Amino acid sequence: MVTIRCRFRIKELYKAAKQYITWKITQLVLTFQSLTYNDHMSRNYAIDCLLEPIFWFVDNFAGYLGRVFVFCVTILTTAVVGVAYWIGLPYWWHRNPYLTVFLVIFGNWLLLNIVFHYYMGVATPPGYPPHGTMLIEAASICKKCISPKPPRTHHCSVCDKCILAMDHHCPWLNNCVGYFNARYFYLYMAYMVAGVTFVIVFGLDIGYQVLWVYEDTTPIKDEPDLIGHPLRLNKSGVLVPVKDIPEYDAINFPREHILPTPEITEAQLISADPWKRKAVVFMAVTCLSVLIALGSLVVVHGKNISRGETSVEKYINEGMRKKYNSFRNPYNFGRRKNWRNFLGLTQGRTVLRHVLLPSPHAPTGNGLAWHTINSDLEDWP
Repeated sequence: MVTIRCRFRIKELYKAAKQYITWKITQLVLTFQSLTYNDHMSRNYAIDCLLEPIFWFVDNFAGYLGRVFVFCVTILTTAVVGVAYWIGLPYWWHRNPYLTVFLVIFGNWLLLNIVFHYYMGVATPPGYPPHGTMLIEAASICKKCISPKPPRTHHCSVCDKCILAMDHHCPWLNNCVGYFNARYFYLYMAYMVAGVTFVIVFGLDIGYQVLWVYEDTTPIKDEPDLIGHPLRLNKSGVLVPVKDIPEYDAINFPREHILPTPEITEAQLISADPWKRKAVVFMAVTCLSVLIALGSLVVVHGKNISRGETSVEKYINEGMRKKYNSFRNPYNFGRRKNWRNFLGLTQGRTVLRHVLLPSPHAPTGNGLAWHTINSDLEDWP
């Protein structure tokens, strides 16, 4: 009798456990179906959920990393300029003093523009919509700021603010690239590309001479006193400075043992110093890396400027073109007008004064209201 009751009890427990597990599985299936049944669930939404930890890390630590990046840019730029003066200036002065004067003037013009535009890109706020003020135009409401957004304004999760004409958040500037500092950002990249190209072109001969032609400089390294003097081969077959060889003596120093050798070049002096050789390698690697990285960005952003759109608008407009074949960017006034507007070349401003030379002029307008291709363009530059 007791055995029968135990078996019955076990069957009841098994049945209850089975029902509980079945209900939990059904509950999970219903939950998943409720999330995927409507249009709010998509592949992009699922990817965003999976990447949420990365977004959290970027939002909370990008500001601190940006300060490190700014410090790295400053140190690398200083190091490249220092090596150029340490190695490049004496090398070219020895070859051609007149050309060296031109290189110093041209190089410092590039350096001045690089430093100015980078500092302005870091220090200039990109532009924020005013709070508590009635806007003439409002494209939408920001879900995070809970405030009206002017046209072309987007929310930056790193800055936790809405940015006027936002292009992207640049960690190398530790700042958003927006309406008021986009020109500084682009010109910094353009002048940096020009600067590293300048260093590569006029440092190519130095690199070739130091790293390939004069790889073996053992006599110069072992005898520092030989540096700076023309050499001769004495009767023992040793290189010695000319000043240490006595006047010709047919008995003690036969002519066949005094062989002329060429004077030590600047490239040999650089190659003889291990620190200078490492500096040349550092310059080659750094300048080529910057040329490739920033050169590609200059091309990409230049195309966006020519089309009258930011990086954010590029992806938005691509989606609109796929959805609507007749879609046209309302802020595209043609290549020439787009560039003039971006560079702020209005009200009598010129390329010579306001692009080729450092200029802190602000862009046209206030970033809150925008002319479009369908609006009245009488006052538009």
